[in-house]
Amino acid sequence: MKTKTVFKCSNCGYEASKWVGCCPDCNKWNTLEEKTVEAKKNKASSARTVKKIAPLNEIKATNSDRILTGINEFNRVMGGGIVRDSITIITAKPGAGKSTLLLQVAGDVAAKGYKVLYASGEESESQIKNRADRLFNKIEKGVWVYSDNSMDNVLEVVRQIDPDLVIVDSIQTFVLEEFPGSRAGSPTQTMECANELLKLAKDPLKPRAVFLVGQMNKSEEIAGLRALEHLVDAVLILDGENEEELRGLSVSKNRFGSTWERGYFSMTENGLVSIDNPSEYFMTSRDENERVSGSALTVVKDGSRPIIVEIESLVSKTFTPYPSRIGECVRREQLSTLISILEQRGKVSLYDKDVVIKTTGGLKLKEQTVNLAIIMSIVSSVLDKEIPNDTAFIADVGLTGELKKVPSLELRIRELDRRGFKRVYVAPNAIVRTLDTKNIEVIELKLLQDVIRHVFNKG
Repeated sequence: MKTKTVFKCSNCGYEASKWVGCCPDCNKWNTLEEKTVEAKKNKASSARTVKKIAPLNEIKATNSDRILTGINEFNRVMGGGIVRDSITIITAKPGAGKSTLLLQVAGDVAAKGYKVLYASGEESESQIKNRADRLFNKIEKGVWVYSDNSMDNVLEVVRQIDPDLVIVDSIQTFVLEEFPGSRAGSPTQTMECANELLKLAKDPLKPRAVFLVGQMNKSEEIAGLRALEHLVDAVLILDGENEEELRGLSVSKNRFGSTWERGYFSMTENGLVSIDNPSEYFMTSRDENERVSGSALTVVKDGSRPIIVEIESLVSKTFTPYPSRIGECVRREQLSTLISILEQRGKVSLYDKDVVIKTTGGLKLKEQTVNLAIIMSIVSSVLDKEIPNDTAFIADVGLTGELKKVPSLELRIRELDRRGFKRVYVAPNAIVRTLDTKNIEVIELKLLQDVIRHVFNKG
């Protein structure tokens, strides 16, 4: 029997491989005593069984079985549901709703007859129960809750109840007894705990779906080593401020689906509600003859899905030497650039006007595709003339005042045609594929001034 020497603190039990004067854990001096313990067997020296190797052309491809939830936007981001033998990590700012979303997923999966374990190292069972009472009219029997920060105990509970889905909230709060010198949240504990859960998910005899909650650091990344992101099958990011209703769930990595797919949710008193039709959410519902000035419509592409977005502008006379440029949905630099183009190339004076821009629903605009719509909403507000509700704008605008091509234009136009739009303004020669549309008229114009004249009949 092999032995090894360790130094154990008589005050707190901390173990170290060499003697130090002050215990790193309890800060007591001269408390480390030399002990002789049995050394653990080297796994590499024991007999091992290597599974049969096969050439790639003889391996049979199988489609991973999925658990389809009743949360449509969650299914979209996951690539069509939860893969049984997968491990996924979700991160967000504190208070964004990641624990709420996973508890809703747990309830939905349990309602379909699956068994779920929700293990928390941050909240007590009663705290989780209080949140569940707010979210559900009826709490399903298949959801088991366990509050502890010992990963060894969590793994034992998994063996006892044999769940189909395991949720660990959050991975940075758990520890393995095998590494007594490492605190919770340290790179060693986090990676070793994640590796144990990976083995749990990939067990060929009993594959399970595992979800980890990962804390977010100040750089808005998952806290700890980047190796954690490489280990998991999918990385989900839930964004949205506490005071905002809109939440966006995106995926930056997905071994079982497309990356950067995005789903939208509305944060309510009853939890996160899936926004299954974003175009309706990001547009104001108006009657056919009801028109307002300062509103323009465009189409953004979020993941694989086109979404119609309403951009609103308010232009008013300023009473200060420096007019305000406020863009709740765009960067201030982008808004200032578009206003300069409109003044110089569109011949619309705004030097003595305050300009405020926002989107219906609070969607952040990141594409250059929306630039023409932003400018036209400002022109509509300045002239106090409405733009027809069945008209949209899909083009970038250069510093020369020329309209520029945008990607995936045909997909965006088809979405407009599907929803009954009558006309759309685009750059010349921007359509590269044949369009099979029913009602929409595609108007190709070269200059910003041409679009302004055409829409508002300015001579």
